[in-house]
Amino acid sequence: MKKIIAILAIALFIVSCGGGKKGEITLPSSTGNTNRILVVMKGTDWIGKPGDEIRRVFGEHQVGLPQPETLLSVSQIDPSGFGSFVKNNKAVLLFQKADTADISVIKNKYAAPQVIVVATAKNEEEMINLIQTRGKEIIQIFKDEDIKAIQNIFHKERIDHTQLATVKNLGIDITIPKRYRLVQDTLNNFLWMRQRLQSGIARGDGTNNILIYSVPLTSEDSIVDNITKVRDSIGEKFIPGSKEGMYMITEKAYAPFTYETQIDNKKAYETRGKWEVKNDFMAGPFLNYTVVDKKNNRLVIFEGFTFAPAVNKRDFVFELEAIGKSLKIKE
Repeated sequence: MKKIIAILAIALFIVSCGGGKKGEITLPSSTGNTNRILVVMKGTDWIGKPGDEIRRVFGEHQVGLPQPETLLSVSQIDPSGFGSFVKNNKAVLLFQKADTADISVIKNKYAAPQVIVVATAKNEEEMINLIQTRGKEIIQIFKDEDIKAIQNIFHKERIDHTQLATVKNLGIDITIPKRYRLVQDTLNNFLWMRQRLQSGIARGDGTNNILIYSVPLTSEDSIVDNITKVRDSIGEKFIPGSKEGMYMITEKAYAPFTYETQIDNKKAYETRGKWEVKNDFMAGPFLNYTVVDKKNNRLVIFEGFTFAPAVNKRDFVFELEAIGKSLKIKE
């Protein structure tokens, strides 16, 4: 009887650890929130110059937000404490001593989804130099993985595109979670959807909003100069305020930041800034992706904007970024 019980216990352990395929092991779910990383570094380094450099590089403010918020939130633990459930953190920056200064990436080692960036250096001087020269690269690694994780979650709960006239008419594909509700979907190819922020990955009071539309491509040289003009004309036409003469515009006192990027392997422009309602006190951050669709001689535009008074907004905008970056133009 004892042998039978032992065999059953072993079998149960194998089943609980086994994956969908023979020989695979099911990893535990990772812990930790979006845009937050765990730095594994000696306490003496953390309170010294290497830690100061991490706080400087990783503490840079995200552009386009009303209040100062860092690109990433960072916490630290000594290597001696990096064990047990702490290893299940979804985003880890692990410092180790080695003869060569470099970084490497390990995915899903202790949990899933998980990314561990291993940073090696010979001494304190090399460690500081590594953070200075490759800090932005490390930040982008963590942010890209967070985007993928959010997109995977949203893909499992995406809305039915066949119900959205604008998405169908524009010939695009985009992953929008079901928690977004339709505000407007016109035959003029303009879509507005809204999510109440009481649920989801990022939570708080207020709303996240999505706009999708297109305009003709007249000249590639004037795209950047016209991004604000186009969004202001869309705001006047489709995004009204509470009274006549009120509508959404780009905030006059804050110049947006525009960067060249790629969406669906196509040339695009990312613009971050702040919106406001003309003649009113409503305001917040926006994120705009203007995608150059040369084949169809048009610009396909995704915009997300947040209204969440008196709370931090970085993670709300990050959700919108994940949705915007899922946009694909069907060939």
